[in-house]
Amino acid sequence: MSDWIHAIILGLIEGLTEFIPVSSTGMLLLAKQAMGLKDPFWDTFCVLIQLGAILAVVVLYFRRLWAVAVLVPTVPRARGFVLSILVAFLPAAVFGLLLHDVIKQILFESPRLICWALIVGGVVLLVIDRFAPYPTRRDPMALPLKTSFIIGLFQCLALVPGVSRSGATIVGSMLMGVEKRVAAEFSFLLAIPVMAGAFTVDAWKSRHELANIDHIGLVAVGFVVSFFVALAVIRAMLNIVTRRGYAPFGWLRILIGGAGLALLTMG
Repeated sequence: MSDWIHAIILGLIEGLTEFIPVSSTGMLLLAKQAMGLKDPFWDTFCVLIQLGAILAVVVLYFRRLWAVAVLVPTVPRARGFVLSILVAFLPAAVFGLLLHDVIKQILFESPRLICWALIVGGVVLLVIDRFAPYPTRRDPMALPLKTSFIIGLFQCLALVPGVSRSGATIVGSMLMGVEKRVAAEFSFLLAIPVMAGAFTVDAWKSRHELANIDHIGLVAVGFVVSFFVALAVIRAMLNIVTRRGYAPFGWLRILIGGAGLALLTMG
């Protein structure tokens, strides 16, 4: 199988999984290992193409984000939303920078850890979906700073591949009384600075690898594929969450993690 096909497959997986709580990083790393992609470039690839999916959020929420940008100088609510996102972003930014090399060199190479994280996270999602506190927060752009900071702490759990950034933030949000759909939307919006930061750090650290024109082309393909797939997935996820909550994603995590462990055991 050619590297271009690998890039398309990984781009599809990224677009399908970045915004549903099943861990896009975990799915990408399991797929990478299944396809035998051992070159360190592919670890960098899996991080860089996430920006394509994040761009889908910017496109879908552009009017709201543009309104905030225009109103920040004059409207306290707009400034509050920006501050809320920054407060939630800060914990993951600090721990991500401190633990970047450990995460990529050790945790990225542990498929069993990823599978167990998927299973445990699936159980947690099922429990939270059923027993979360009654929601009192129904606007993703008006969360108190304390709530945002605690959500940001939960997001740090996603530094372990398989935990899921969206899953961790959604669980944290619902425990803080945020309504299910609003929890998903805040997770989408928080992804913009988080993944842009991860992209910047990895692009800089891997700048010598990206000097290879073939590598740039592969990243571009994965980026474009993840962008268009994510556009469709975001809308679909919000519809599913509104109608059925997060239970379907919890069972999906358990199924994928269990299948992965079974394959690893047989291998």
